[in-house]
Amino acid sequence: MKDSAFIAIIFLICCAVAVAGCTSSQTSSSGSTAGASGTTSASGLTTSPTDVMATNIAVSVTVGQKNDQGTIPVTFDGGAGQGNVNTITVTLTRADGSTQVKTLGSDKGDQVLLAGTERTPGTLTGAADRVQVAVTMNNGQTYNIVDVLRT
Repeated sequence: MKDSAFIAIIFLICCAVAVAGCTSSQTSSSGSTAGASGTTSASGLTTSPTDVMATNIAVSVTVGQKNDQGTIPVTFDGGAGQGNVNTITVTLTRADGSTQVKTLGSDKGDQVLLAGTERTPGTLTGAADRVQVAVTMNNGQTYNIVDVLRT
C-alpha cells in the first residue's frame, strides 16, 4: 500500500512540474511582455518574446509611435547596465518585408529615427512595421529587449 501511494505522489509531482514549466511569463525592463506567444499584424509581421535582463545589468530602450510620414523614433533610456553596453542594434522590418538596421548609441537620450511605412492618406493608421532592439553587453551576451509593431 505504501509503495503504490509513493508512486502516485511521484507521478503527481512530475505532472505538476511539467505543467508549471509551460505557463510561465516574464516582463522585460522595456515594458515588453515575454511569453509563449507573439503579436501578429494585418501585414503578417509577427513579434517574438523578449529577453529579461537581470536588474543589475538592465537597460531600457523606448520605441516611439510612428508619425504620418512613417518615422519611428527609438531612444536609449539608460539603466543600471549602461556602462556594460557594447552595442545596441535596432532593426526595422517594414510592412513590405524590406529592412533597415541602425546602431543606437549607449548614452542616455541617444536616438535614431527609422524610416517606416508611410500612412495611407485619409486613414488614421497605416501598415504595421516591426521594430526589434538587441543589446550586446561587453561580455558578449546579447539580449533581445524590444520587439514591437508600430502602425
